[in-house]
Amino acid sequence: MGLFSLLFIQVTFHFRTQLCDDERTVIDDSKAVGTPMEIVIGNMFKLDIWETLLSSMRIGEVAEFWCDIVHTGVYPLVSKSMRRIAEGKDPVDWHIHTCGMANMFAYHSLGYEDLDELMKEPKPLYFVLELLKVQQPSEYDRESWALSDEERLKAVPVLHGQGNKLYKQGRYQEATQKYKEAIICIKNVQTKEKAWEVPWMKLEKMANTLTLNYCQCLLRMEEYYEVIEHTTDIINQHPGIVKAYYLRGKAHVEVWNEAEARQDFSRVLDLNPGMKKAVKKELAILNMRMEEKNEEDKLKYKGMF
Repeated sequence: MGLFSLLFIQVTFHFRTQLCDDERTVIDDSKAVGTPMEIVIGNMFKLDIWETLLSSMRIGEVAEFWCDIVHTGVYPLVSKSMRRIAEGKDPVDWHIHTCGMANMFAYHSLGYEDLDELMKEPKPLYFVLELLKVQQPSEYDRESWALSDEERLKAVPVLHGQGNKLYKQGRYQEATQKYKEAIICIKNVQTKEKAWEVPWMKLEKMANTLTLNYCQCLLRMEEYYEVIEHTTDIINQHPGIVKAYYLRGKAHVEVWNEAEARQDFSRVLDLNPGMKKAVKKELAILNMRMEEKNEEDKLKYKGMF
């Protein structure tokens, strides 16, 4: 067991990410930016392999890890957010101020050429991590970690309700925070239950419902790849959840993944034929999107030949 095995311990560290090529090309380096990274263990950080690696280290240690694509596939999304923060921008507002044609092509791009390449073709990566500081919960702002299990479970429906209200008001960013807090409460309690037994499964069902609500907000915020990531996680664990396929299908439509979208909507109808009308509407949107894209591609390549 590493130096810290409990959830909600904050770690501060420097990281360098490199390709596994002959030059060991550096993708990101927090020392070059000048600001170390901070994450809270167990707080739904997208790149969960970092939590595992950091949990095996001691303060002051510098360690290098080689990670396969099964662990590095989401790295471009994480890197985009970190670069946006380093540039002093909101990590989720990158799409809001683009419009028209620029917005259409933004779905294809993370805004950084090297990350787009990695997104298209995930690769194994080297992570060089330097653990600088470990803070116990009492040493930083106390949030949901400070509650007892009973208080956590009582907080879940309250947070859920607040999230739903904010969603209806179109305040999607704020709604995601409420859903995330509720999920964290559930996951904390769930770690004390035995996996796949009845109490654990009840909590899992609650967490999945909240995660799908979270994904609905992300769809509205145009964070399509993140929706695909979260819904795929749910589908891999629980292949019978209709809403997960439906939301993933909608996200695939937005990034022009035609075959994947059709496959997901077909699965929706297999699981719930009553959703025929909703699926028909989504397929009509998909057909329109693909026609628009084909027209744009024709115009784009017309001058090349």
